[in-house]
This record gives sequence, structure tokens and C-alpha cells, in this order.
Amino acid sequence: MRDRLTARAAIAALTTEFEELVESGVADHDTDGDGPLSWAGYADSRTRAAARTGEEESVVHGLASIGGRSCVLVSFEFGFLGGSLGRRTGDLLEAAYEAARTRGLPLVSLIATGGSRMQEGMVALTQLQRVARASARLRAAGPAQLAVLRDPTTGGGWATLGAGADVILALPGAQVGFAGSRVRPADADPHAYTAEGQLAAGQIDAVVPPDELPETVARWLQALHAPGSPAPGPAPVPDALSATGLPVTGWDAVRQARSPSRPRAEAYLDAYFDHRLPLGGDRCGGTDPGLRCGFGRRRDGRTIAYVAQCGTATSPAGYRTAARVIRLADRLGVPVLTLIDTPGAANDAEAERAGAGAAIAGTFAAIAEARVPVTTLVIGEGGSGGALALAAPGNTYVTQDSYFSVIAPESAAAILKRTPDEVRATADQLRLRPQDLVELGIARAVVRPDPSED
Repeated sequence: MRDRLTARAAIAALTTEFEELVESGVADHDTDGDGPLSWAGYADSRTRAAARTGEEESVVHGLASIGGRSCVLVSFEFGFLGGSLGRRTGDLLEAAYEAARTRGLPLVSLIATGGSRMQEGMVALTQLQRVARASARLRAAGPAQLAVLRDPTTGGGWATLGAGADVILALPGAQVGFAGSRVRPADADPHAYTAEGQLAAGQIDAVVPPDELPETVARWLQALHAPGSPAPGPAPVPDALSATGLPVTGWDAVRQARSPSRPRAEAYLDAYFDHRLPLGGDRCGGTDPGLRCGFGRRRDGRTIAYVAQCGTATSPAGYRTAARVIRLADRLGVPVLTLIDTPGAANDAEAERAGAGAAIAGTFAAIAEARVPVTTLVIGEGGSGGALALAAPGNTYVTQDSYFSVIAPESAAAILKRTPDEVRATADQLRLRPQDLVELGIARAVVRPDPSED
């Protein structure tokens, strides 16, 4: 089902307050003529579009309140020449980004566009550079950018305001893609150009039904924007969810961490957060179902970003997604919690082709560069560099049913040309038990269950 709301109807469906901004610095380029190319009939087309829609251009922008959260809002009018971007559209968009930057507010874009305006030729196309520059200035200043993809979101509007946003939501069934329906290959898979297809490919974060959109956007604004907040303290260490005792041997530690009955990341996240706002996808065509990422609100009102492994080998897409979330949290001043539970990084041929090494390096770098505090809890298996990439140096904790090792004991035995019956002894030599990790200075403490929950 296609969303064909007008720009102002889309605003009204989302906001509780809206004040349109009329910026004095916005030029009135060629509004009485046929534009920079002297395209015959262009002036008449604009006049008819204005009469039909009641708008003077393809975008409206202003100050808005969504669920009590302030932002600068941009809404596209698809009925005005297909929501296309021309020179004056670029003026208005640049003014919107500048309003967000100077006011220190997040920018929310309700996008519905077919791309650049042909009647203005290359002048229209270069507006994408202006939008990209304005977006970069806002990003450097700190405030978040959130996009809502309506139908259609194609061409330069998708490749700037849409795909360039920090958080990307889409309405069900929306057409989303760089190529519009009339210019893509005739044999192209139509699913690839839908919101659902882009979600599966890791290009957007969520598909949100229209009736859930106001609450979802309001929660995102609450999570991403905290004006005047002091420097964040570290994320509190989660309580352990298992009363399993400390392992006696190294192999006991491995068995406890691999137990199918051990609490997993979902249980830890549910216990830790009041509600969560997931982020998914590496923006390079990949997702990792064994990773949970996003921002969550705790019962005390704090926002914490999280990256949690779910017990599977983490793929390159997973590491790229993790790095994206950590860097966003760092820019916004939000502390990070990582939960480690993986036998290691995916090491099959597909993972190598997908850039496993570079993806892991990017995650190491994201944590190393983070200015916000990062807290880590190892809740299961801590397999080699694939786990260490998500560990906070100097602020890592372990549960009693976890282990952390340079390599799995089976692999260590194989490399050392030991027989299978020597695996258990190898586990002891690796000193991978929780108490060993504390003694070695790798972990700060062994975390136990909250005694008040007994």
C-alpha cells in the first residue's frame, strides 16, 4: 500500500506541534521563469503544481514537537513535480540543516521523492552535493539525523537525506532505491527496491506501520537527543542471570559457557532495558542475525547503546554494524554496553570475501577511538579476536558461566598437534576460567546474580 499523504498531512500525522520556518537567507531562484536551462513550459509546470498542492516547492520545513520532543522537520510534497530536488529545494533543505545545527536539534526527514529535477539539469543534480555538505556540517556539530522513507524514496533523495541518516525507518511497502521504477533494469527483482527488501539487505533499520510511527520516532528522539546532558558515566554492569558456580577446571568453564540452558543475550537485554530501539544492518548489503544492536532506555531514564552477540560466529556484516552503532553512540555522547558471546568470528570463505579482517579491525578501532565509556560483560563464550573486538580495555567483566580465550581449546590442541584426549588439559593451560581472567587482569570482576532477586 502506497503512502500518498501530502507533505502537511504527513506532518500532521506525526507531530503535536509544527511551526513552518521561512528563512530570510533562502534565495528565490528563477521562480518566474523557465529555470536555469530555460526549459520550455517549466514555469507553467511549477504554477500548476503550486495550484494543485498549495505549496511553492517540493519540501516544507520547520520546528516540530513529536511526542514532546523538539526537532527540525522536513517533509516532501510528492505532488509537487514528484517531490523532485531543484535549486530552490536545495536552498530549503540547506536552511533546514542549518536550523538544526544552530539550534542543536535533531533533524527528521519525511521523504517522498523521485529524484533530481530534469528541467534544471546539472544544476538540480548538484543540489545533492549541497545536501551532503549540510548533512556533514550537522553531523560534525553532533545532532542526530533520522529519516522516514515514504513512497517513493528514490534517486538523490534516497542517496542523501535517506541513506545518509543515522537512523532510517520506512513505511511498509514503500518503494526505496537509487533507481526509480522507470529507469531500473527490466529484469530487476522488484523486492530489492522495497522497504522490506532494503531492510533484509541491511540498508535500513526498521519498517514501521503508520500507526506506530509517532511513538517510534518520539522514542528515537528521546534516546538520541539529551540537551545539556553532563558527560556520561559508564553503563552499569548487568547482573548475572545464572547462579551457576565458578568452574573447577578449564573444561568445566567451556562446558558451562556452551550449555544450551545458559541465559543468552536476549534475556540480558530484556532484564537490563525498559525498552529497546534496534538498529540493524551494515549499510553495505549485509545483516547478522546473531547480533543485537541499538539504543535502549533504562528504568532510571538513561539511554545506553548496546551491541550483543547471541552465541553464533559473528559475520563481517555484524562487525560493521557494531562499529556503526558504537561510532553513533560516541558522536551523540551515549555510553555503550557490549555483551560478548561468540565462539569466534566467522571464518568461512564467504566471510573472507566479505572482508572479515577489515570489519574486525573497524570494530577494534571504533572502541579504541570512543570517547564515551564502554562497558563489557562476557556472558558465554569469548572466542579469540572475534570476541575481543567488542571488549572494552580495562572495563570488562565476566559471569561465572563464561570463558575468554586466545583460541578455543579444541583448536589450540589441533594447532599444537595434540590428540583429542588432550583437549581438556589444554583448556586448563589456557587459563580461560572467569577467576583466571580476573587474576590475569583481563577482567575486573566476576559478576553474580542480584541477591535481591533470590
